[in-house]
Amino acid sequence: MSGFLENVRCSECVDWGEKRNTIASIAAGVLFFTGWWIIIDAAVKYPGSAEFNHSYHACGVIATVAFLMINAVSNGQVRGDSYSEGCLGQTGARIWLFIGFMLAFGSLIASMWILFGGYVINDKQDKSPVYPGIAVFFQNAFIFFGGLVFKFGRTEDLWQ
Repeated sequence: MSGFLENVRCSECVDWGEKRNTIASIAAGVLFFTGWWIIIDAAVKYPGSAEFNHSYHACGVIATVAFLMINAVSNGQVRGDSYSEGCLGQTGARIWLFIGFMLAFGSLIASMWILFGGYVINDKQDKSPVYPGIAVFFQNAFIFFGGLVFKFGRTEDLWQ
């Protein structure tokens, strides 16, 4: 059962060579857009601070900054193939990427904390909605996975 996908040859159906960057970019854009669309929907549906604390948007903003930081450096810069200038060179690119991933994971963990701490495990007697917490989590999850698809789904061989 573990190797049943080894016989599937999707590369014969679709030519991924020249379309890989396009498909990865579109998929990452759709994931990023979906994340922001979900949180905008929650903000419109629950405009009051009692049901949805709007300071929770900070997690999505941090995830967006992390998305930009992760994709600002190329894999060649991290490996040291194409970048040796600047004050830190390859080490600076690696530190920048590391900080970007830390922000991305931190915002994802913070969104889980908001979901469970603020909405699922709720000590209030009234039945407040859980959807804003779910929206914050899914926003950050979609932005996180969009960043991963955009970083690792593309190839730099086609750029040269």
